Amino acid sequence: MLPSSARLVSRLKMRHLALILNIAERESLTRVAEAMGISQPAATKALAEVESIFGGPLFTRTPRGLRLTPLGELAVVRARHMLQDVDSWALEMEAQRGGHAAHLNVGAVPFISARVLVPTIERLHQRHRITVTLERATTDQLLQSLRGHALDCVIGRASVMINMQELHHELLYAQRPALIANPRLARRMARRKPDWRELADMNWILPRPATPIGSMVSELFTRAGARPPSPMIETYSMDVITALMNNDDSLLSIVPEDIAADLSRIGSVTVVPWTFDWALPPISLIRRKREVPMEAEERFTEILREVCREIDDGM
Repeated sequence: MLPSSARLVSRLKMRHLALILNIAERESLTRVAEAMGISQPAATKALAEVESIFGGPLFTRTPRGLRLTPLGELAVVRARHMLQDVDSWALEMEAQRGGHAAHLNVGAVPFISARVLVPTIERLHQRHRITVTLERATTDQLLQSLRGHALDCVIGRASVMINMQELHHELLYAQRPALIANPRLARRMARRKPDWRELADMNWILPRPATPIGSMVSELFTRAGARPPSPMIETYSMDVITALMNNDDSLLSIVPEDIAADLSRIGSVTVVPWTFDWALPPISLIRRKREVPMEAEERFTEILREVCREIDDGM
């Protein structure tokens, strides 16, 4: 028998990977056959072929359907990664055919200023003809996509990283918090000192408590001897925050200073001039460790560092 690696290289095909994921999702060869447009006997034969390639059963048959074995669970993880890489490859080929050098899938948490993202993406395309797909979500969600090979790199907060062995992070810049409100409320609050017990009873817009900012806001109130506020809405959306504060002068929120500056330019949000004695977890670039560096990712990293230095020098 061929060694395992040689057997996979010589016999494993993309359709086998698609079959494994389909069975794991649908747990029935009948449903898999319908989804893939083949007969059930053909699906049964294909599964036997795949299990022969892997040298053991990937699924066990139960009254409730096909369930993954430990070997099958490993196959599903690897199959998903390989097909994600194929999708990325296809995007890169489309970019090449469209006159671009490469394509990059980037994740960024919502509280990354456009002053960082816009010049980075613009320069990346101007200098290297590299296109970008940008996904916005919380760091934990983005890291899941990064580990699943759906993203090439993430701009987020490394403080929530776990199982870091396969990931590398590089600190980009620090963020400090700012209290924001409707201009009318901000003017009233600017005349007095913070009273955290009073603030706890006001109307808030905050991220989820499980996020780094949400957790630190709760800690801020707890340290001041006040119960954390119960927000009217939990959101990271800057559009939603701006629209709500424009219509309601009772609302408060805590966001990073650079995001507060972005929002205040719109006119419906103002920074309350209070100074906090705590800082937010810093922003990092988080990447998968690779034996061979990805050229497009290296160029993106260089430009991102450049933009962050320029912003830091201008502050």
